[in-house]
Amino acid sequence: MTDPTLNPMSLDGRNILITGAGQGIGYGIAEMAIGLGANVAIVERNPETAAKAVETLGADRAAAYVGDVSDEAFVEATVAQAVDRFGGIHGLVNGAGITRPSMIEKMTSDQWRAVIDVHLTGAFLFLAAVGRDMLRRARAGDSNPGSIVNILSDAGVQGTIGQVNYAAAKGGLASMAMSAAREWGKYGIRANSVAFGMVETPMTEVIRGEKFRDTYLSRIPLARWSLPAEAAAPVCFLLSDAASYITGQRLSANGGSQMNG
Repeated sequence: MTDPTLNPMSLDGRNILITGAGQGIGYGIAEMAIGLGANVAIVERNPETAAKAVETLGADRAAAYVGDVSDEAFVEATVAQAVDRFGGIHGLVNGAGITRPSMIEKMTSDQWRAVIDVHLTGAFLFLAAVGRDMLRRARAGDSNPGSIVNILSDAGVQGTIGQVNYAAAKGGLASMAMSAAREWGKYGIRANSVAFGMVETPMTEVIRGEKFRDTYLSRIPLARWSLPAEAAAPVCFLLSDAASYITGQRLSANGGSQMNG
């Protein structure tokens, strides 16, 4: 057990639902959350990566739910099953994401909708469904009903070339978290977001390749990519009591590539 008096980031007794947790940043968050004492509900569209994640993390502490995050019926069923298994959801991480790159004038409506559906609609559906469980417990007297973290990107803060759909979706996730923070703060429910720069995940392999490597590294004062574990730490911080008075904020974890005044 992690002693919360010694480690304010302890997640003992917390149940965390993480979308897109089969690999990359999402998996890193799940792994760290379990290490801090939590149980995790892994939401993933790929059954193979979902099964592998549960096998690695341990079926006693992790459960997988496979489906489309933009499917409302799947979302409602997943949250209900996770609540039934774990007894409630104390943390939500909206991390599911895809890319469909194209320049603006060439982007199809299908490319636009695919990214918006996964990032924005999926996050909204989970926010609403998990939020109802948190509100139920808050109204029943739970003084610490939960924390929500939306995963952003520097693209949503400063724009990007060739991915207007992705940038718009990430920017929208920040506003979504702030709106939830304003609506639910009186119930003790916190909502924040973390914006990442370049993290070593399968999604960033092309950009981290030889063709673009030097250009992108030159923009990062720390002069290296982030490891998934480094991306997981600020998210787990916001899920924990160490961030008990932090809500409605955007935390940037990007090696200095985008600085806030």
